[in-house]
Amino acid sequence: SSGINAEWPLRPGFGRKKTSTAVAYTKEGNGMIKVNGVPLDLLEPPTLRYKVLEPVLLLGKKRFEGVDIRIRVRGGGATARVYAIRQAISKSLVAYYQKFVDETSKKEIKDILLNYDKSLLVADPRRCEPKKFGGPGARAKYQ
Repeated sequence: SSGINAEWPLRPGFGRKKTSTAVAYTKEGNGMIKVNGVPLDLLEPPTLRYKVLEPVLLLGKKRFEGVDIRIRVRGGGATARVYAIRQAISKSLVAYYQKFVDETSKKEIKDILLNYDKSLLVADPRRCEPKKFGGPGARAKYQ
C-alpha cells in the first residue's frame, strides 16, 4: 500500500510509544535503513538521532549489513516517534534473525538489547490519563 512489494520475505516489527506507532519491514539487502523514505542520519530532531541509532550501535554494523529496513511511523510527538522507531528496528531485526538466520544469533541479539534497555523490545503501556472536572488536570483539584 505504501510502495512495499509483497514478494519480499518481510519481517514486520512494531514499535509503540504513547500514541505513536512505527512499523519496520526487514528484508535482505545492503544495510539501508529508512524512516518514511528518509535515511536515519537525516532524522529530525538531531538531538534524538543517537536514540534511534542505539540498536545499530549496540549490535554493530555487521548485523545490519545484510538487511534493508524500511520504517513507517505515524502519530505522537517527536520523542515518542523516536522511541517507537528504535523499538520497531530492534523487534523486526530479532524477528528476521529468528526466521532467516538461526536461533542462537537471535538469542544473542535479544540479550544484548534487553541488557541495555528493556524498552527496545518491550512496549511501555503508559498512556495519558484523561482530565476530570473539578480541577485543571487529571488528578489536581482547584483549591
